[in-house]
Amino acid sequence: MNFNLPILADDTQAAGGLGGLFGGGNSMWMMILIYGAIIAAIYFFLIRPNSKKKKEEAQMRNSLEIGDEITTIGGIMGRIVAIKDDEDAIIIETGSDRVKMKFKKWCISTVDTVKEKPAEQTEKKSFSLFKKKNKDDKAE
Repeated sequence: MNFNLPILADDTQAAGGLGGLFGGGNSMWMMILIYGAIIAAIYFFLIRPNSKKKKEEAQMRNSLEIGDEITTIGGIMGRIVAIKDDEDAIIIETGSDRVKMKFKKWCISTVDTVKEKPAEQTEKKSFSLFKKKNKDDKAE
């Protein structure tokens, strides 16, 4: 028994002579588009947020000041008493016994000191029909 089944020998014959329109040319472009979409998704969901986070951490580490309360990546909490830029290190003081330890700047996890931002934003005045009047507002 010999079974010879016809296996789509040629796309041009199966598509009625329109092989360029329905053939392998478009499937190649679709594959390129799919790979491009996957690469773009990886960039926007993985690479870009990671680089933003690294920039924010670098800015945080460069804006350290003496007296800031910090937490290291190991969980040690303390107050900065000295910054050594030539060694890229800081010296912190922990607890009431005033133990001093030296750390590299990259080991800082968070800055716990709340710094006040400059009051650049002025109060925006907006018009509202249903605005409550304060006691300071005078009815004219």
